[in-house]
Amino acid sequence: MKTSYTFLFIIIFFLTACSQKIDHHPKHPDYTIKKPKVIYTPSKKNLDKMVKKLQGTPYVWAEEGPDKFDCSGFTYYLYGSMGINIPRVARHQARSGKRITVQELQYGDLIFFATSRRSRRKITHVGMYLGEGWFTHASTVKNEVIYSNLFTSPYYKQRLRVCRRYLPDTPIKVATKTLWETEKIQPKPIETPTVIEDKKSKKTLPRFNKAIVIKAPIHEIEQTSKEGNFYVQVGSFIGKPKSTLLYKITREGFDHKIIQFPKEGQSISKLLIGPYISRDSATNALIQVRAKIQPDAFIAEIR
Repeated sequence: MKTSYTFLFIIIFFLTACSQKIDHHPKHPDYTIKKPKVIYTPSKKNLDKMVKKLQGTPYVWAEEGPDKFDCSGFTYYLYGSMGINIPRVARHQARSGKRITVQELQYGDLIFFATSRRSRRKITHVGMYLGEGWFTHASTVKNEVIYSNLFTSPYYKQRLRVCRRYLPDTPIKVATKTLWETEKIQPKPIETPTVIEDKKSKKTLPRFNKAIVIKAPIHEIEQTSKEGNFYVQVGSFIGKPKSTLLYKITREGFDHKIIQFPKEGQSISKLLIGPYISRDSATNALIQVRAKIQPDAFIAEIR
């Protein structure tokens, strides 16, 4: 009997421990600045190691790691772990380092945002740029360290104010496959659909894998459409798509749009069909587009 009670106590203890929530905004924050231990030499490769390791780490106001961060504490920790001393607070970090333009952004650069409703200039948030629009930051919305994308988020694009470079120039290139690299836009092979049921018509519809996020330069991204965020991407082209292809799309009864942006000295066009209000409606269109227009077409999403 005693053994049963002991076992029950252990279960209750673990359940209670698991149910404890992290106080992301403590009433009495610890403002003591803990300087990180230097464990790496300055390089993009070492930054990449830390970025991967720290994804999902809890956000806690006024903390700078190693197991919880606020936004500037996260960037302070990343650079401090490589022996590069930067200011602790975001607005102070935004005044130091080498100022660069959005077009000059490279892996490891810090990007600063004005997220306060009271001021459009006051720096209140910071993240570290990763490439292809992706950046990592300690989010106050998700309450953890996450990836976000400048190119697909009107919220962050509109609030970006300053870009700074702290990392010394280095020939080292991050070559490992990461989230922002694996989601680059490339022609996709035809996917094997799974079957889902349409609740309204009770018909079975094929459902394709995760939508691809469209990425283009910041000044080319449009606001989220009220008509929907889902598109069928026919392809990417150097210059403009051929008029015969556009005519074929129109003849099949589809609306289309073209997003153009410069890349490596060339004008690139992304040809999209849509928008669609839901993924299911985009999936229906995708089936027809693959059958009649472009077998390699895929679902894309603009947010």
